[in-house]
Formats: sequence, structure tokens, C-alpha cells
Amino acid sequence: MSGDAIVLVGHGARDPAWAAPLERVAEALRARGNQVRLAFLEFMAPDITTALDALYRGGTRNVRVVPVFLGAGGHVARDVGEQVAAARALRPDLRVALEPPVGERAEVVEAIADAIAAAGGNRRLAMSPEEFSELR
Repeated sequence: MSGDAIVLVGHGARDPAWAAPLERVAEALRARGNQVRLAFLEFMAPDITTALDALYRGGTRNVRVVPVFLGAGGHVARDVGEQVAAARALRPDLRVALEPPVGERAEVVEAIADAIAAAGGNRRLAMSPEEFSELR
């Protein structure tokens, strides 16, 4: 594939089921015609540099890197930028736009607030600690 692409970056976890929501976001973007890859900072593969390299080898030269985090903590402020810089150093003709974390976008904050308000103590959404631990 060539053209433009999006790399969604998540933290990563030891449990592969953790990535399911990120995979659903990727699928929704693909359904809109986007080329999407996932990348992770810890515990899961690929990392950002590897995802960008795979896109490059496939002919992609324009990539948006989107951290799927609520805020710009240490991982986003340091680790994501370092991996993007490393990929750029390896591939000078790869154009990478590093975007702010999605959680800092006004429309995402509003969507989260709307979802929480809409639940409004809905007992069907409430879970016991045991049910919560079985979400996997």
C-alpha cells in the first residue's frame, strides 16, 4: 500500500486483550478508507519505529502518528517523540506528523463527558469488582 497512513500509538500491556479497543479504532478508521497501523511503547509489538519502517517499505511517505492517550505524560512527551525522531533519521524522506494525544482534543473530552453523563448511574452499566475483573 502507498499514500498516506496513520499510526495509532498505545501504551501496550502484557495481556494482548488490552489492545482490543485500539484495534476497534483502527478498524473504524480503515472503514473510512485510511491505511492504519498500530504501534506500542511497551510489552507489545510493533514499536513506532518498526511500524513506520513497514509503512515506508510499502511505499508510504506521509504518516500521522497519533498517540491514543488521555494526556501528554512522560511516555508521550519523551518516548513517542524519540521513536519518531529515530524513524525520521533512518528515512529522511519519510514525512511524519506527530499529533497531540487524542485525549487533549476538545471533541474527545466532550465525547467522554457525554458518554459518562448519558450513563448517569445506569445500573445496567454498573459492575461488581468481580465482573470488572472479568472484562477480558
